[in-house]
Amino acid sequence: MDSTSRVEQPDPNIVGSEGVVVGGGEGTGTSSASAATEGGQSTTVSAAPPSRYESQKRRDWNTFLQYLRNHKPPLTLARCSGAHVIEFLKYLDQFGKTKVHVTGCPYFGHPNPPAPCACPLKQAWGSLDALIGRLRAAYEENGGKPESNPFGAKAVRIYLREVRESQAKARGIPYEKKKRKRPSTSSSVATAGSAIAAEAGGSGGGSGGDGLIGQQPPTAPNTTV
Repeated sequence: MDSTSRVEQPDPNIVGSEGVVVGGGEGTGTSSASAATEGGQSTTVSAAPPSRYESQKRRDWNTFLQYLRNHKPPLTLARCSGAHVIEFLKYLDQFGKTKVHVTGCPYFGHPNPPAPCACPLKQAWGSLDALIGRLRAAYEENGGKPESNPFGAKAVRIYLREVRESQAKARGIPYEKKKRKRPSTSSSVATAGSAIAAEAGGSGGGSGGDGLIGQQPPTAPNTTV
């Protein structure tokens, strides 16, 4: 029997809301202390419920801990490595809902296959990537050190990149990085020249060119590579 067969089935909707963090912890003590009013009445302030992201993160964390307990031999969190995280991600493929065509399939590289095929269902790359992000945060929130975080291991990043590339080829979906076009040097020079001309032409009329001199040419924001 598979060593992980007794692990409880994780939430099939493995992708949760991204980056939604509730900042409701600030000021909790202050609100309870100032609950009394001038008339002697008091109000009870209830804590805000956890966000969808926090709830999903807690479920994912509990599922991973259950996976470690049922591992043969059992694993402790301190002994967990990037290889164990990859093993966990492969285990989750049995609950996936994304059709990934194999090389010999006639629909390999076809984004919208016209008919069903026998290719396996797996977890989508986006689901696994979001899952790793939540587990990485949960590990440090539960006392783990960032430098020993198995969910941030290089092997895990390489595995996720390979999954993304293989699924892109199988489904015909290109993952291209979008780069913002930077303004050309000639347009920046022209902008500066226009500003100087406007200042010179408006000097006789008061503040006609104010606010143009000294402006930097527009630059593109930093993009994440």
